Amino acid sequence: MMKIGERFKSLRIKNNLKQIEFAQRVGISQSTLSEIEKGKSKPSVDTVVSTSNSFNVTTDWLLKGE
Repeated sequence: MMKIGERFKSLRIKNNLKQIEFAQRVGISQSTLSEIEKGKSKPSVDTVVSTSNSFNVTTDWLLKGE
């Protein structure tokens, strides 16, 4: 099962975006996204909701892979 950081990365790659482009779209810094993708930090609730809205995926998928 993928971890949350891996789901963020796969979503970014699926949309053919660089980290900076993805980060700007969801309202976080590139360094924050990098830390999330590496599993070194967890996204905030605001980041999960923003990502869900920006990329038309469910928060359940982002959080739990469902």
